[in-house]
Amino acid sequence: MPDRFSTATRIRALGAQAQARVYRAAGRPRPSLPRGRNRLTGRAALLALVVCALVVALAYPMRQYVAQRSQIADQRKQAEQARKRVDELREEKARWQDPEYVKAQARARLHYVLPGETAYTVVEPSGAAAPEDSGARHSDSAARRPWYANLWDGVDHADAAAAAHR
Repeated sequence: MPDRFSTATRIRALGAQAQARVYRAAGRPRPSLPRGRNRLTGRAALLALVVCALVVALAYPMRQYVAQRSQIADQRKQAEQARKRVDELREEKARWQDPEYVKAQARARLHYVLPGETAYTVVEPSGAAAPEDSGARHSDSAARRPWYANLWDGVDHADAAAAAHR
């Protein structure tokens, strides 16, 4: 019948028996060792070394991959926002093609009136009493007035300055 155990296993068993005899003869209890192998073998060390090398080698490419994926997501988000903005601008362009919309905008923004209509401008009492020497208040009230009123005031001031120098 062939022997089932290798030579190394038999030598290990003989060594454990000899160690037990030595401890019994000395009267000391044998230190308990956990069952099975507790030593790091050469194969396990090599495997650990290979795994560490792979982790180190792949760390930078994985970091780059994750960063590029986030950049791609940002670019897609920006492209979607640009598409929405283009759609809004197309809608606005279509509105400006309508003559009625243009008339309504001219009335609202430029205070235009059609022939035969009377335009009324309501002046706030606080705006009329404001001193003109204050630059901030003057520019603020000028921003609330129609553009043609500001233009006419500029012409009047230029004319007054030219008359003063004559």
